[in-house]
Amino acid sequence: MTEILAYTDGACSGNPGPGGWGVLLVAKERGRVVRERELAGGEARTTNNRMELLAAIHALEALKRPSRLTLVTDSAYVKNGITSWMPAWKAKGWQTSAGKPVRNVDLWQRLDAARRVHDVQWDWVKGHAGHPGNERADALARQGMAPFKKTSSGQGSPSRAAPDARRPDAAARPERGRSKARRTRRAD
Repeated sequence: MTEILAYTDGACSGNPGPGGWGVLLVAKERGRVVRERELAGGEARTTNNRMELLAAIHALEALKRPSRLTLVTDSAYVKNGITSWMPAWKAKGWQTSAGKPVRNVDLWQRLDAARRVHDVQWDWVKGHAGHPGNERADALARQGMAPFKKTSSGQGSPSRAAPDARRPDAAARPERGRSKARRTRRAD
């Protein structure tokens, strides 16, 4: 049986500020990597938490059929939100225990819909601790942010087209989308 791992990360230069998300999808058979796919995207003005959420969303939405996978994140916000906090938020009509609206509800609802298609195990790893999959996802997130950092200084263009996933060479290049993020740890 094929084992699927999704390493996700978000990055943000300023919080809010230009940001990016990155995903490394790895398929293994008998412990050997048989396929990898990289995705990345960014937004001109966002928060790190939104980028972390978008990375997880894009990882799940990129899978073409229902799958069993392990999603690895360095975001306690994403891991705790999806595994612990979400049932209470939903029961209270997307309100926190303090009765306030859940922040980033648009992305939490999108993540909830994307995960229902799959059998997902959510794992947390410490960021910037040398974990190879997490480090590659971080590099992709910074790559996704780069065009938007240039835009904020008056250089570059904020529009990025996503490669056609059906093209044979698309798997070798990072997919670009719109997003935001950074490595600042602040709940939003």
